[in-house]
Amino acid sequence: MTGTASVVRSWLLLEHAGPWGEDAFVDARLPAGFAAEVSARCDAALVRPLLIRRAGQAGGRSGVRCFAIRSGPEPPWIETTSLERLTDALELDIEALGRGSSVGIDAHEDPVFLVCTHGRHDRCCAERGRPLASALAATYPKQTWESSHFGGDRFAGNLIAFPHGLYFGRVAPADAERVVTEYTDGRLDLDHLRGRSCYPMAVQAAELLLRTTEHLVGLDDVVFERASRFASTLEASFRTPRGPFEVVLDIDEPDPHFLTCRSETEQPAPRYRAASISRID
Repeated sequence: MTGTASVVRSWLLLEHAGPWGEDAFVDARLPAGFAAEVSARCDAALVRPLLIRRAGQAGGRSGVRCFAIRSGPEPPWIETTSLERLTDALELDIEALGRGSSVGIDAHEDPVFLVCTHGRHDRCCAERGRPLASALAATYPKQTWESSHFGGDRFAGNLIAFPHGLYFGRVAPADAERVVTEYTDGRLDLDHLRGRSCYPMAVQAAELLLRTTEHLVGLDDVVFERASRFASTLEASFRTPRGPFEVVLDIDEPDPHFLTCRSETEQPAPRYRAASISRID
């Protein structure tokens, strides 16, 4: 799972109970013309739109819940509001969100947890995601949401912890409370961590390999500084409480294979191996 978080920095989450269909913004029963318009605006601004629905019986404000999220690399944040109708999302400044600027709605201090349960996209997400969402909602009912597809079906159950955009995979219902409580306490469960979405995948892999090797589990223990890519090699530097480190990765491109149970074509999936991890004097 190392280095497999989708590369996204800005997010727009819109509440819609479903059904979502195979492609949420194409097949869901959304207002006429809305899906095409919001998708085009988000694509142009480099914002990832997702449909969400409540997990469990969490109460809340009436209307359509909306979250605007910037997950880094600058300090992350969440804003939220309740829209009267879904189409009111078109009044938000999506371009500003793509730049990492406020869209002018309410600041939201609590974390938000998404669990992919998009079974029409890949049945593994329903079979493993729904029990995970139910288990997590039992402890964190207001913060937990089911989500449309956000990447990595083969790692279900999949979880994103916001505002940092941290992807966790192969999370079983019995693991849910521990993984999320660690995050809210400022620590990371490295056994399930896939990567942080604001960084390129190879940088995610370098960070995770450094954290694992040096046992750095604090959320802010590892700070990315810079990276250089040379063909199949990445050199990345990080700040840590133990001083600066450099990680050199070898990036392998194995033969293409089917990545999910619904795959119709074979695709390559890079694999990352630490050639060296060294403290910089």
